[in-house]
Amino acid sequence: MIMLLLRRASFWVALLGIVGTVLLVEKTQAQLNEPAPPPPITPPTKPFKTGIAASGLVEALNENTNIGVPVSGLVTQVFVKVWDKVKAGDPLFSLDDRDLQAQLLVERAEVGVGAATLERVRDQLGRLEGVTDPRAVSQDDLKTRRNDVAVAAAQLDAARAAVAETEALVGRLVVRAPIDATILQVNTRAGEFLSLGAPTSPMVLGNLDEMQLRADVDEQIAPRVKVGKNAIGFLKGDSTTPIPMEFVRIEPYVIPKVSLTGASDERVDTRVLQVIFKFPHNTPKSVYVGQQMDVYIQE
Repeated sequence: MIMLLLRRASFWVALLGIVGTVLLVEKTQAQLNEPAPPPPITPPTKPFKTGIAASGLVEALNENTNIGVPVSGLVTQVFVKVWDKVKAGDPLFSLDDRDLQAQLLVERAEVGVGAATLERVRDQLGRLEGVTDPRAVSQDDLKTRRNDVAVAAAQLDAARAAVAETEALVGRLVVRAPIDATILQVNTRAGEFLSLGAPTSPMVLGNLDEMQLRADVDEQIAPRVKVGKNAIGFLKGDSTTPIPMEFVRIEPYVIPKVSLTGASDERVDTRVLQVIFKFPHNTPKSVYVGQQMDVYIQE
């Protein structure tokens, strides 16, 4: 009796499993047959009958300037903030110079010692040269005194040169703007330690009076790019506002692609030809340095 009940239960369990599997397959098939939902943002339409599609990155005029440091050191003061406009030579930030200032005190003292020594040997030489009786002073003594003056003068010059060198090193620890520009990014604060060759620049500068676009064209279609052909650009997320771009130049060096779009068919070993375009003078206010754009280049 018990065996019969177990067989009947197994039969109904198997039947329910078959029915559930059939229903799951039908549901999955129905989902696959549903039309794909439209993209959240309509992609831009190709503005030219024939053209070359590329992706680009917005830059400041003449490219962004990544500020470096002359030596590794501790940041003592930051003089600017993002959006500040600076002129060439304006201070940006300073590094710790206490060791050089201490060295400067010693070297300035050595200059004082050298000046006093030179004054002393010159006075001794002057007294010997003032003796009228040639028998009272030998020529060897005069020659020795003159050599002492020359040596003291050279030592004083060397001490002054050492002071000038240290002062130049102290001045170099105040990092200054190399160009007239706007502060785009500040990546350092007072108290942080900056190292030579760090992957992140402590500051990024750029001239925002005009901006440019660096478009990456896949090397497989790079031969289709022609000098002087303008382009139309669209900001990511805005496919309704075309921005006319003026051709500037083609970079003569093909580089590995570094700005990946994340497409499934994209190869990381692709190399790209970079083409530079200039924005019109009435650049939209919504354009910022570092933004990506879809670009269509005329053929």
